[in-house]
Amino acid sequence: MAHTGTDAAGLVLTIDLGALARNWKHLAELSGLSECAAVVKADAYGIGIEAAVPALLAAGCRTFFVALPDEGRRVRAAAADAAIYVLDGFFADWAETFRAADLRPVLNSFAMIEAWAEHFPGSPSALQVDTGMNRLGLSLHEALELARRPDLLEKTAPRLIMSHLVIADEPDHGLNVSQLALFREIRSEFPLLPASLANSAGIHLGPDYHFDIVRPGIALYGAEFSPHWPPLETVVTATARVLQIRNAAAGDTIGYGASKRLEEDTRIAIVSAGYADGYHRMAGSSDGRGGAFAAIRGRPAPLIGRVSMDLIALDVSKIVCVEGDRAELFGPNVPIDSVARSAGTLGYEFLTQLSRRGERVYVNGYGAP
Repeated sequence: MAHTGTDAAGLVLTIDLGALARNWKHLAELSGLSECAAVVKADAYGIGIEAAVPALLAAGCRTFFVALPDEGRRVRAAAADAAIYVLDGFFADWAETFRAADLRPVLNSFAMIEAWAEHFPGSPSALQVDTGMNRLGLSLHEALELARRPDLLEKTAPRLIMSHLVIADEPDHGLNVSQLALFREIRSEFPLLPASLANSAGIHLGPDYHFDIVRPGIALYGAEFSPHWPPLETVVTATARVLQIRNAAAGDTIGYGASKRLEEDTRIAIVSAGYADGYHRMAGSSDGRGGAFAAIRGRPAPLIGRVSMDLIALDVSKIVCVEGDRAELFGPNVPIDSVARSAGTLGYEFLTQLSRRGERVYVNGYGAP
């Protein structure tokens, strides 16, 4: 695989901003007349807010959701006219950041509602109601109470009412229907407010779930969002250099703890990536369990032995490769979620925990840094 980064890098993340933009456009088309926003929290799922937001803007996105006000500040620097919602809400000590970056809180409790009304009376916000997640948001009782407080609503100035689906990735699960019914009931108390319920998988549940704004996250970045629908285009490809090729004999052990003993003579590639790069330690293999696969020159290469801080070992007995080649740790030949499953986790976690020491190389333009 060609290397597009600097020679000094170990892990290189090639980020296709064109694929990101096309994924957003695809989801926008699926959403019909509803506005398609973009969730760019956790540094745009690890690919970089400063690169992702201009690409999404160029594709047509005008509304963004982040978790924290500092993320919102970074989005504002790239998107002067966008609506930016902060999912974690509002606290008084965040006031200066909200003011400077013109952010909108997603208000999750009466305490937040009252604090926003006090510090920013009449400034736009969103209301979140809990319909089954038991995470953030007003209860049905609290929402009904707020609907009967026009003075507080006027000061809070909500521009959106929203909730979050618990299990949209399972389209036949009954909780989807019950959440939809409860959200409709609550929304009827705020008939003038635009509404938002659907996440990445929720978009695929159909028009009943779309309302006025949909909020895709993980699907934008090319990872799995449901076992029932295929992921969209690959956005992130991770590669690392083959440092050494070595031959080991049957009966030899590989790596720390001698957890993997070879059953036959094996050709091994030692690759410059490890858990310090965010490549999870549990993706390795032992005598008792298989591990993840990488790919070299498009051919699968299983991990053998433990993942260490900076190195992994691959079985390349059936692959023609040389020192200096790049191993694809995940990308078009190795789905990120297959690696994540080998490590007992999700593609979400792999993407968001990739180390900053990995070099990010942006391709296909859209004003990337």
